[in-house]
Amino acid sequence: MRTLTVDLADRSYPIKIGAALLSQPDSYTPYIRGRRACVVSNTTVSPLYLSALKNALSDYQVDEVILPDGEPYKNLDTLNQIFTNLLEKQHNRQTTLIALGGGVVGDMTGFAAACYQRGVDFIQVPTTLLAQVDSSVGGKTAVNHPMGKNMIGAFYQPKAVIIDTDVLATLPAREYVAGVAEVIKYGAINDADFFQWLEENSQQLLNRDKEALAYAIECSCRNKADIVSQDEREGGVRALLNFGHTFGHAIEAAGEYKQWLHGEAVAAGMVMAADLSVRLGWLPGEQLDRLRGLIERFGLPVAAPAQFATDQLLELMAVDKKATDGGLRLVLLKAIGSAVVTTDYTRDQLCETLNSVRN
Repeated sequence: MRTLTVDLADRSYPIKIGAALLSQPDSYTPYIRGRRACVVSNTTVSPLYLSALKNALSDYQVDEVILPDGEPYKNLDTLNQIFTNLLEKQHNRQTTLIALGGGVVGDMTGFAAACYQRGVDFIQVPTTLLAQVDSSVGGKTAVNHPMGKNMIGAFYQPKAVIIDTDVLATLPAREYVAGVAEVIKYGAINDADFFQWLEENSQQLLNRDKEALAYAIECSCRNKADIVSQDEREGGVRALLNFGHTFGHAIEAAGEYKQWLHGEAVAAGMVMAADLSVRLGWLPGEQLDRLRGLIERFGLPVAAPAQFATDQLLELMAVDKKATDGGLRLVLLKAIGSAVVTTDYTRDQLCETLNSVRN
């Protein structure tokens, strides 16, 4: 087992990475202060892992909430199901919520924990690669609104993140590869050596080689933990983690969160951000080619769907959380491993990218 720390003073917490952690009582007991817990999962993950998790928590009174699976259900109506269950079962402020699932479950459980009785503890047990390397770490919790992704939420840190690498064996290929997009992101924005390692070990990751996978997860989590420790609430350097996301969120919203997975949209969004970086003269063209080539190697999209109009994408980007009074902040590249947050581009340049990076 490898353990990293998100350093946030008295709210610091561990990220535990290893095999078979989900079924071990010691993974949870240091982080549950009361005698009750509620596991939030979904209809896909719960048949696979809920029983093992509840067995590990046999010394506690454990309830469960099983949500429908998928991004279309990441909304206030579904969130209310968690609150209703907690109230019906008379959970108090000593309870602990446990998120067992991917990013949607983790985001909604964290937001529920932030809100229920003005805040209760929660633990992240991510079961997708994307959640393990990204959404489970850092305390961003939210639900979607029809007008924009993750627009209603809170910064609220978990007590621990338990990453069991064994659960990735049951992850469908499309979801697994979508998670790789977030892994690539860390290399692109902050870690050129890791990016090169990904280029050299892409086949091992496609084969789900355990050693390569554990290394990729650890590097990704270390990069994110370091950034979150510097900037918990995204006032500065943490915004770099949004590389590809402003474009990607617009693609997701245009498809009503049904067409592409989050990682797929982020993959195309990273290429669009890099394309704009080249148009500004910041990024050498051959580095755009490297990024596009690595993304293509995993079978991920490198362009937005042609059916989405440029004006539609612009409108959706305008309501992105990264928008400020001074305009829409985008994360662009100066080089592989070096990113900046900027509004230093023109609408025409942005439209050129939106028009050209299409499929």
